[in-house]
Amino acid sequence: MSTLDSTAVAVLDNQQGLAELPDFTTDAYKDAYSRINAIVIEGEQEAHDNYLSLGTLIPDQAEELARLAKMEMKHMKGFTACAKNLGVVADMPFAHEFFAPLHGNFQSALKEGKVVTCLLIQALLIEAFAISAYHIYIPVADPFARKITEGVVKDEYTHLNYGQEWLKANFEASRDELMEANKANLPLIRSMLEQVATDASVLHMEKEDLIEDFLIAYQEALNEIGFTSRDIARMAAAALAI
Repeated sequence: MSTLDSTAVAVLDNQQGLAELPDFTTDAYKDAYSRINAIVIEGEQEAHDNYLSLGTLIPDQAEELARLAKMEMKHMKGFTACAKNLGVVADMPFAHEFFAPLHGNFQSALKEGKVVTCLLIQALLIEAFAISAYHIYIPVADPFARKITEGVVKDEYTHLNYGQEWLKANFEASRDELMEANKANLPLIRSMLEQVATDASVLHMEKEDLIEDFLIAYQEALNEIGFTSRDIARMAAAALAI
């Protein structure tokens, strides 16, 4: 059987990849991107603020949490540059409204000193949401944004791992609060994915792929923390039944 040499394979792969890319210059793309990009920028800002806030609840981890927060600020600047590269103005009012429910829940938990709930919201749910979005976005991103996003997604695994390991080390004491926090906040992620579906589709990111990738990342984290597969199924059912 004949085989293609490496150069031919590279050209073929490139042609196949290009065939699936959206047209980054259209008004429709830029309109959708203005909201998607704003969500990403706001998400990184929220993450920055949340990690600094968590440092007040876990003083012995304040230095590490400040390091994570600094990484999120770097990400925010990178995604701001992505919008400028395409000549798009991010729709920040939309993004503020988009994150308002999760923001409110985090702030309420923060005031009550609920470390576990804060970690679930930021280090599990938001990070898994971001990782899934970046995974689906990278293959269809413009070259400038692809390079930025590939760097960011590596960092997000570090952040997810931080929350995962803290909760794993404190699993028995955290278990009940984790289940309650999951029940209150997982439905918000579902509604956020629904809200962004139309714009994401314009960028060639399909809702079903986003949901599947998010659930994989989130459920793997819950399993690593100490929940059984049966526990996780019950948590999903309880939360999504709301």
